[in-house]
Amino acid sequence: MEFLPLVEEYRGGLLENVHFGAISIVDERGKILYGVGDPERMTYLRSAAKAFQAMPAIKRGVQDAFGLSDRETALFMASHRGESYHIDSLEAILHKAGIEEESLHCGSTYPLNEEAKAERYRAGDEKRKIFHNCSGKHSGMIAVCRLEGWDEASYYEPDHPLQKEIIQTASELTGLAPEDIPLGIDGCGLPVFALPLDKIAWSYLKLACPDLIEDAPTSEAAARMGRLANDNPEMIADRHFVCTELLKDDNLFAKGGAKGVYAIGLRKERLGIALKVSDGSEQVWPCIIATILEKIGYDNSDTIDRLYKLVPNEIVNDAGEQVGERRAVFEMVK
Repeated sequence: MEFLPLVEEYRGGLLENVHFGAISIVDERGKILYGVGDPERMTYLRSAAKAFQAMPAIKRGVQDAFGLSDRETALFMASHRGESYHIDSLEAILHKAGIEEESLHCGSTYPLNEEAKAERYRAGDEKRKIFHNCSGKHSGMIAVCRLEGWDEASYYEPDHPLQKEIIQTASELTGLAPEDIPLGIDGCGLPVFALPLDKIAWSYLKLACPDLIEDAPTSEAAARMGRLANDNPEMIADRHFVCTELLKDDNLFAKGGAKGVYAIGLRKERLGIALKVSDGSEQVWPCIIATILEKIGYDNSDTIDRLYKLVPNEIVNDAGEQVGERRAVFEMVK
């Protein structure tokens, strides 16, 4: 069965909702150690692909070429939520690299963070491309094109050299041939690829443990990317999000994507984790990830506590009264 129940939600003792999904946990050889549902389920990475998509910019030293700070560079792999400090950093990137905001292919939006969105409404601000959560990634791609002399106007096309390099990186980290990696178009207009869950887990383990990557430039870029993410977790999402809480733990490299996909590499344990929630819910990520960490005996209880604090398993009404609970119900099968 592709998907099995991962989380059940109860109200007044009655089962109200069930979130189905699949989980894959692999070792450093890519061997599946534990699975729930189909651990090889083909899954679009969505924004979990940003680590791959940032690789060309990190490899080429875009940071040094344009004098970017670490916080600014971290936005290349971010799904930023549009807080003011994100926007300030994005404007700095565009200024330093000489990029016009209108050249970004992502759509104009308001910030994902509700407080940041409300601030923009109150100020009477129009939608902007740099409010889009993928604008850091797009800025980094244009900066690469600028360094390489590639056409900047078509950087988002699947046959552009930049996009081909990204697919080649995915091939390198998973062992799959480029022609065996399905392509789609993401919400921000860029090509997005699908991989089996176990390959997503394995690739994130390699990103967390770059010594597993044979190609030296890719290994060095992965190490640099990990440092940027762990040193600047609030840049990858915002101050209160799953990615931020996980990246505060220097043992983890983690990133989620739309429609319920999440991936984590554990450095000390040399494990890769990937999961897909079939209904696309992100609200149950903390419950699922915390439960996985508990089941594998993860020894950093602070990380697990932060996840439960972010989205408590107690379901409350609008007055803050507990009216139900959320339970992880999956068993990890060897």
